[in-house]
Amino acid sequence: MNRGTLPSALAVAVGLLSVNGAVKAQQAVSLAASRAPQPADASTVQDPAPQAAPSPLDQLNKHLPRWLQFSGEYRARPEGFTGGGLKLGNNDAYFLNRIRMNVNLQPREWLKVVVQAQDARAWGKNQSPAAPPYEDVMDLRLGYLEVGDTEKRTLAIRLGRQELNFGEQRLVGSADWLNTARSFDAVRATLHRPGYRLDAFAASVVIQRNRQFDQSTAGNNLYGLYGTLERLIPSANLQPYLFWRRAPHMLTESKTYGQLDFATAGLRWVGTLPAHFDYATEMALQAGSLGSDTIRAWAGHWLAAYTLARARAKPRIVTEFNHASGDRNPTDKRRGTFDQLYPTNHDKYGLTDQVGWKNLNHVRSRLELRPTSKWLAAFSYQSFWLADTHDGFYNAAGVLVARAVNGSAGRYLGQEVDVQTVYTFSYRASAGSGFGYLLPGTFLKKTTPGHPYSYPYAFFSYSF
Repeated sequence: MNRGTLPSALAVAVGLLSVNGAVKAQQAVSLAASRAPQPADASTVQDPAPQAAPSPLDQLNKHLPRWLQFSGEYRARPEGFTGGGLKLGNNDAYFLNRIRMNVNLQPREWLKVVVQAQDARAWGKNQSPAAPPYEDVMDLRLGYLEVGDTEKRTLAIRLGRQELNFGEQRLVGSADWLNTARSFDAVRATLHRPGYRLDAFAASVVIQRNRQFDQSTAGNNLYGLYGTLERLIPSANLQPYLFWRRAPHMLTESKTYGQLDFATAGLRWVGTLPAHFDYATEMALQAGSLGSDTIRAWAGHWLAAYTLARARAKPRIVTEFNHASGDRNPTDKRRGTFDQLYPTNHDKYGLTDQVGWKNLNHVRSRLELRPTSKWLAAFSYQSFWLADTHDGFYNAAGVLVARAVNGSAGRYLGQEVDVQTVYTFSYRASAGSGFGYLLPGTFLKKTTPGHPYSYPYAFFSYSF
């Protein structure tokens, strides 16, 4: 798309919002991800909404055996940005389009097969041809066999291509905001009892290749144990976990290649307090090696919130701090940069999704409003600093963007202001829009072109 057309294209995008609505609950949940204790695999919960009219697939399903059912989802998101790479004039506007078709075969209550085909496309994007995470034309996103039931039965086994979503998904998640999203080739066992749950899995992330069959890479593995304890502490949920990542042929600090082998042990604790207060915290330690390098890193998330329950629109005031360690010396064979693994990063460290949970100190204040039971709006302000001035700035994908090894560029990364809203029409359809504006600070002005970055979007989603 011609860059000069950005303002008009975004005007069209906003216009689309007036007649469409959009997002799976994953997006709505990002506005209030730590509001209350969640089960280990929580991802899609919306406020109660009026019954929607039956879809054509509903009518088809009535004429099919109960063990064979079809469903689907359509999502559209016009969006764009100015200042890509923090460069003046690097602008884009485009339309993301995603269709999912699901087949559920369940010949027995304890046995089912789930298949999901996904077609994700990007229209009008400057990048040509478009590539993941914007475009991945018609591929198999999910395809698994499940014996048992992960929610209703004591024991369940799931084998095949699937989503892995744990806790708030700061370390392992499906990243559903991305147009192509994420899945894993995995085997997963779930032990479930009232008040307790344990998930154990062995997985390899699926590498997306546009117009080629997506597949995982041998040797690039993630193993994990994720527990949920709902009754140990009143009005609270404890989630201890252990992840183990291995990957071959990774670059060490001495510029040779070696085996990546490290563990992440952590605990997530969320809950509510009297007088309409709630809180969330998560802390993780990492230890292991990459070839001859040793790995020692850590990260933390702390949140406190208060809801004015009797006030109109039920304002919720949130204060949040996030930290991830950095590496002081890139040649001493001691790696201190926290590895964020496979997160769902959308709106965790700013709505613009320009910042990752690596070498970071992040402060956020947020106000959430519910004018009606269907309408959620949020306004937030945040500031970013490097945890270690000798390490660099990493984006939401965990990629190093800029670094001043001698620490001379300072610590302050910048600040961001975000506005977003979601309206739920029914359990099938929702709509929303948002705008994020990132203003670079001292470090980014010295190590990059330093131009502000803006990200407007609107979205529409309908499940059928």
